[in-house]
Amino acid sequence: MIQPRTVLVVGGGAAGNAVTILLRRAGLTVDLVEAMDDWNATAGSGITLQGNALRVLRELGVWEQVEASGFGFGSVGITTPDGTVLHVQDDLRTGGDDLPATVGMQRPRLQQILIEAVRASGASVRLGTTAEILDQDADGVHVRLSDGSEHRYDLVVAADGLGSATRAAIGITDKPEPTGMAIWRIAAPRPAGLTRTDLAYGGPAHIAGYCPTGETTLYAYVVEANRDRAGIPPASYADEMRGLTRHYGGHWPDITEHITDPAKVNYTWFDRLLVEGSWHRGRVVLVGDAAHCCPPTLAQGAALSLEDAWVLAQMLTGSDVWDDALFQAYYERRIARVRPVVAASVQIGQWQLDGVRDADLPGLMGRTMTMLRELP
Repeated sequence: MIQPRTVLVVGGGAAGNAVTILLRRAGLTVDLVEAMDDWNATAGSGITLQGNALRVLRELGVWEQVEASGFGFGSVGITTPDGTVLHVQDDLRTGGDDLPATVGMQRPRLQQILIEAVRASGASVRLGTTAEILDQDADGVHVRLSDGSEHRYDLVVAADGLGSATRAAIGITDKPEPTGMAIWRIAAPRPAGLTRTDLAYGGPAHIAGYCPTGETTLYAYVVEANRDRAGIPPASYADEMRGLTRHYGGHWPDITEHITDPAKVNYTWFDRLLVEGSWHRGRVVLVGDAAHCCPPTLAQGAALSLEDAWVLAQMLTGSDVWDDALFQAYYERRIARVRPVVAASVQIGQWQLDGVRDADLPGLMGRTMTMLRELP
């Protein structure tokens, strides 16, 4: 009897969960290790999922739960800081015409849906655990985990995020770089009549926006130039965010009155990362934020990570030989899509940071999103 191939997935975020589900479906033996004891199940406020992310979530078999848990919509509004609507643009259905253009949902709910799917897949899961030592040879990887156990795998998938220790362990020296912008985020009640994302450019922040995440919820965000985090006490987060949002009109006064608890406000710098040349060393391969990260100006971070998982799983399960040629082909297929999205996301953010008013923002966004309609 032929033994199924064995894979260790390091990291239980969107990419790690997705590749685990897909490889288990194909009959591979998969262990997933996640550094956080709670599987990072409660962190975050909201997430905007474009159609190309929804397409992968459908492939994972969780689209019905996502649809029921989120809020679908098909347009984005551009407003002045006082709330005057200047333009409403229909969103492209990058996942195909049978899926919404966009779904907003609470990020912890999406993570819980993926956690349940991983559990149902039969994968072995170790929480509060990391991969400490990776010792490779031509046929696989001997791994020592932080719980002291040792295992051998045919492949290690590094899905451990932007600060990936696995990426560094295999000698890839690329590190994330700040873009100069930072974002304040909060989950809040959804005011009546708020049924899409609206973006205000200008005012005290570079961008003020929100996204409905359910029948009664949304997440709201404001983007400004990044500041030294050491100089912003966490106890002041609500005051800091409210100090920006109180200058915006439209739905913002209703949202601002709920920005009261600093523990519910998240402050994060925008980073960028793109590993060039290859995303593997031997039998260790990168997916998701471990390989690339871009500012959320196009809402493509999770979408690109989910696509990585989908493509890698297709290639692994469709080949009898796992070698450098296969992993390089995975990189070539993904880099052609990821590179322009990262570049566009960074460029849009830079235009906003620089206050450029004559930039071809709609054109760049439109061209990039049109490209994403194609299969990854």
